[in-house]
Amino acid sequence: MSNKVCKPTLKNPLAPQENVEFTIPGEIAGTKGGYEEVMQEGHDLIQRPVKSVAVSQIEKQHFKKRMTVWERIKVLTEDEPNILFQNWGKNLDGASLVTGILNIGGRDVAVYGHDFTVRAGSIDATNGSKLAKLFTMAGEKGIPVIGMNDSAGAFVPAGVGGLDGYAEAFTALRKISGVVPSIMCMFGFNAGGGSYLPRQGSFVIQPEDTFFGLTGPGVVKSVLGEDVTPEDLGGPKVHGATGVADLTVSDETAALRLAKMLLSYIPDNNSVMAPFLETSDPLNRKTWEINTLLKKAFNSPTGFNTPVDVSIIIQQICDHGDYFELQPKRAREVVTAFGRLGGNVVGFCANNSAVASGQIDCDSAVKIARFVRFCNIYNIPIIFIEDTTGFLPGRDQEARGIVQAGRSMLDSIVDVRTPRILLILRNAYGGAYASYNNYPTGADLVLALPTTRLAVMGPAGKEFVYKNELRKLRGAVKGMIVQGTTDRVAAGMDGDDAKKDAEREVAEWLKVEEAKLNTRYEKELMNPKEGLSLGSISSIVMPTDLREVLAKNMNFFLRHYKPGPMQSVQREFH
Repeated sequence: MSNKVCKPTLKNPLAPQENVEFTIPGEIAGTKGGYEEVMQEGHDLIQRPVKSVAVSQIEKQHFKKRMTVWERIKVLTEDEPNILFQNWGKNLDGASLVTGILNIGGRDVAVYGHDFTVRAGSIDATNGSKLAKLFTMAGEKGIPVIGMNDSAGAFVPAGVGGLDGYAEAFTALRKISGVVPSIMCMFGFNAGGGSYLPRQGSFVIQPEDTFFGLTGPGVVKSVLGEDVTPEDLGGPKVHGATGVADLTVSDETAALRLAKMLLSYIPDNNSVMAPFLETSDPLNRKTWEINTLLKKAFNSPTGFNTPVDVSIIIQQICDHGDYFELQPKRAREVVTAFGRLGGNVVGFCANNSAVASGQIDCDSAVKIARFVRFCNIYNIPIIFIEDTTGFLPGRDQEARGIVQAGRSMLDSIVDVRTPRILLILRNAYGGAYASYNNYPTGADLVLALPTTRLAVMGPAGKEFVYKNELRKLRGAVKGMIVQGTTDRVAAGMDGDDAKKDAEREVAEWLKVEEAKLNTRYEKELMNPKEGLSLGSISSIVMPTDLREVLAKNMNFFLRHYKPGPMQSVQREFH
């Protein structure tokens, strides 16, 4: 007699074996068996991250005006994605992060995206390892990276595994920094590691109604007792102004399209040039608009002190007027942008006198340094456009470290190995000129407009150049007032009125005489003549010939430039 317990079952052991109905998609139906069972399991596993997500989770994403990771991928490319590292287990371990290779505009791009419909896109050790493998592969194959970040951070039930996962991803991304460029899009609500990781990338794009930061408003409330909204703590207005976010947009679709546009201006890696694009815009096109702009500005009542928006000049120089500005909401005293000149991608670093006379402060110095560093690492030539009255003085700037910020800017410019041209538009004074890509700091070519005012100091320099003449003029004031008062009293004017009238007349006379010295200083020293004679300036260019002269010279330098990585791997500047 058997000692085994008999367990009741509803399955008839004598019934014929059940047929497997599954067929491989596209296969003609035939005999079914064990092979089909294995194929069905494999097919279900492949489809599991998409098919197993509840419709309610997807609807939640859509209700928050957010896409799923699979919908975001479709915005980036029309081709089927090559999904890598499909390591999702019975509990969808690892499925909260999707990694793959996309074909975007004919280029291979490594892409990752958090799937917020699965465990809120959180990271555990499995995810971190998968992400690190993707970054390592991108660095080895020399392909750029696009990240779509939408994560609640580390997966709490995973314990320290989530932290290890982030640490592994941090390390891998840092190691490919300076080898391949990366573009990070911020979606949803990201905190902690979900903010640190993407900010290691080359560029960050943030749409409205999103957040990323060290901690969320809840933690700030519990620790500091402060009530703050996500927008005020880590929204696009905050990060756009500080430079934490390089670009801010209205929504997710705009962010992804902007990422594709930015990708078209940057190379695959540090060993090649950025993509060349044939243009029908003639290199010898006359830039009459620049001439008109400068004419109206400098013939105005404020003369050569009139602000000029340098972005208009960049637009006129570039092919078909197209350029791509970075950090447009931060430190507007300088404009940093990518454009094309004769089909070649060029970086523009330009002082913008329309904001604070183009003076360089802590923020603009760091903005310049970071942009120049990127161009240098990734073989992008640079055109510097100078129009600044110098570094911004004052206690506030010194307290913020203007010396250190200015040194970072100078270091980045001295280190440049790519072709570079300096165009002096108008003002080039003092230390700002000395540290802004002139011949001594390594420029390949220095050009100047006839409107250039190159000098150690601005109009205040007359105090040093003509100090003896000024001393005589100012020394004569007291005697002239006494003589003028005496003459007026003798003519019958009251004593007090006579003195006031004499003082007013002498003050006007002194103002006229100092104005004459200002004009003399400008004609003798604040002009391109001395710089041209000393060789500090190569040649004078007319405003209407800017595009042609810049394009011809840049093409010459590029014909003799061999792209490649720097002598040792250089990380991107932060």
